[in-house]
Amino acid sequence: MAKRQNPANQASKTNAQEVQRQNQAAAQGQGNFGTEFASETNAQEVRAQNRKSENNKK
Repeated sequence: MAKRQNPANQASKTNAQEVQRQNQAAAQGQGNFGTEFASETNAQEVRAQNRKSENNKK
């Protein structure tokens, strides 16, 4: 009969260093998409569009 292993004794399949790196990047706002979207967004254009939208509501 096979002996059952206690789950507490099994090694985790999570790479702790990779998780820490991802958490650090997220805390700094440098996730996978953060810089990509920031570089493609023209803040002045967005502000102009927002003003135009607000004026159209009135």
